Amino acid sequence: MFLWLVIVLMVSGSASLNEYKLHWDIPPANASTSLNDWASSQRFQVGDTIRFKYKKDSVMQVTKEGYMQCNSSHPRFYSNTGKTRFMFDHSVLYYFISGTSGHCEKGQKMIVEVMTHDRTTTSSALPAAMAAWFCFLSFTLSLVA
Repeated sequence: MFLWLVIVLMVSGSASLNEYKLHWDIPPANASTSLNDWASSQRFQVGDTIRFKYKKDSVMQVTKEGYMQCNSSHPRFYSNTGKTRFMFDHSVLYYFISGTSGHCEKGQKMIVEVMTHDRTTTSSALPAAMAAWFCFLSFTLSLVA
């Protein structure tokens, strides 16, 4: 029984989740990149978190329409703590804007695409290796019994 428990624990493993840190501020007028450039260069997955760090500002998750129009009147999420942690709980596009007047219009907004976690990218060799180990162990135990 103990052997089966060890094998199940070794095969199941746990997915590693990531935390991304972002300085949430108005991009400089002469900036060659935007917050969307940064977001699109990352690979966000369900369960990952993003930590927004800012002063005298706020962060809001809004609809696509709210993002396009810089409309902060009906946010899905709002925080103004200066250190906001937001967890991605499903695979969709997330739209973020600043809730401070005029900041969104100056480029303080971002779209984050969140993918479903794909276990095959973490270690595709693990199940095959565990199956081989299990076969070897079963064979060895059958010789002893």
